[in-house]
Amino acid sequence: MLKEMKKTIFKIAIYIRLSKEDIDRGFDESESITNQKALLLDYVEKLGLEYKLYDIYIDQGFTGTNFNRPSFKRMINDIEQGYVNMVITKDLSRLGRDYIETGEYIEKWFPENNVRYVSVTDGIDTFSQNNGNNDIAPFKSILNDMYSKDLSKKIRTALHTMQKQGKWVGGKTAIGYIKSPDDKNKLVICEEEANIVKLIFNMALTGNEVSQIRDYLNTNDIPTANQLRYNRATYWENKTIKNILRNKVYIGITEQNKNSRISYKNRKLRPNPKETWNIVEDTHEPIISKRDFDSVQKMVIVQSYNRNEKKHHFLLDGLLVCYECKHKIGIRARKDGRYDMICNYYRKNSKLKLCTSHGFNYNKLEKSLLEMIKKIFFEIDSNKIKLHIKNSKAKQDYKKMLKNIEKEISLIYEKLDKMYIDKLDNKITKDMYNRVAIKLKNDIEEKQKQYSEIENLMKEQNEDNDKDLDKVIKEFLSLDEPTPELMKVIINRIEIHQDKKVDVIFNFKKLNNLCYDDANFK
Repeated sequence: MLKEMKKTIFKIAIYIRLSKEDIDRGFDESESITNQKALLLDYVEKLGLEYKLYDIYIDQGFTGTNFNRPSFKRMINDIEQGYVNMVITKDLSRLGRDYIETGEYIEKWFPENNVRYVSVTDGIDTFSQNNGNNDIAPFKSILNDMYSKDLSKKIRTALHTMQKQGKWVGGKTAIGYIKSPDDKNKLVICEEEANIVKLIFNMALTGNEVSQIRDYLNTNDIPTANQLRYNRATYWENKTIKNILRNKVYIGITEQNKNSRISYKNRKLRPNPKETWNIVEDTHEPIISKRDFDSVQKMVIVQSYNRNEKKHHFLLDGLLVCYECKHKIGIRARKDGRYDMICNYYRKNSKLKLCTSHGFNYNKLEKSLLEMIKKIFFEIDSNKIKLHIKNSKAKQDYKKMLKNIEKEISLIYEKLDKMYIDKLDNKITKDMYNRVAIKLKNDIEEKQKQYSEIENLMKEQNEDNDKDLDKVIKEFLSLDEPTPELMKVIINRIEIHQDKKVDVIFNFKKLNNLCYDDANFK
């Protein structure tokens, strides 16, 4: 007698996404959060008794090329905890538009975690054995990715055009200005904030140093932009005041395109050369007269600090960091000729008690640290040191990069193979196959080029490594007083704790595992 098989209970996660780009371009109403939710709930209601809705996950304002979304991450966590084993979206693009990462989830991560994925309007169901729509899913992911890339180009071109016309296309505005209620691309004066800007310029024009302006603002509880706009407790700092005194926005000039994103998939910013900035005059009402602004620019207080003008140069200069607040530790002379260390953040804001001094004798730290490094270099033979460096983070990063590129190339080849089979089975047309295949083959060539470049970097590193290491060891052990430059080759940073404990982080990964007595540093 056959035993009755136990039915699988599907615990459903409905996932909904609407990006900022969808909203800005005037999305189809069917893509709205409300309509996605209504469609998916209706779909779930028509399923059998073995289907139970666990939760609805909504990400609004998040691009499909980035999977670092709060609700998506919460859903993944719930899957890992066993609360969810079925994911439903309106269409494949709602899950994501990066064809590589979307494919990773559909073809690898979901199956490995025994998760059923359904895209309602695409007719995709990964638990359906004879579903032809499942086979074409990679092709749709590629089209979604190409759509994102094309949309990114169009948006970037449109933004640059607006910038050249003097229209404001940025997000957060400088203190003193807000976006016009009638035109979000035009700046208008916010009187409450503008009065603070005028105060800062007036104090500078009457001979006050930046630190004096900072202390005045903090002591008299003059609110920062974060306090006024977001009710966030922050304090005035030298850098903020200098940026205000240098900002040409206050004389009616708009400077944009100072930074740009690395790519449509990577939202990190990098600075652009000044010749590529979009600078337009007379775009809005000024707060400061050009005469006053030009007068301030001639003052020392707005000039960039030049480290080469320091009176004293220290061996560990630039390496000392406050463990608690992560700001730099400065070195100050005492009357007896010795030097003490002090947290720069504490020094600049001592009245506000934002940190503690972290102060103790610099001379003793430097002496003890040199003795420790000499001891390490004498006790460990050169071959072991070479091994430590060869396994350093730089080389490990290269290996990881090569592995990721190999993985990406393999995924592209898999998609090409699937598309070719689809073409033979007449699931896609020859033109469709050729159009996407050309793009994929170009991607493979680019990946292979990147792979070769990284291999060459690794080869150069291996060839020069022994020579560089011998030079570092010989220089350090032969010099009575090693140079600050040599110390930066050996040490990444030195973290000073409030209780005077000292952590030395080396540039050579394996050296960080060596034990030493930090009590000698105190």
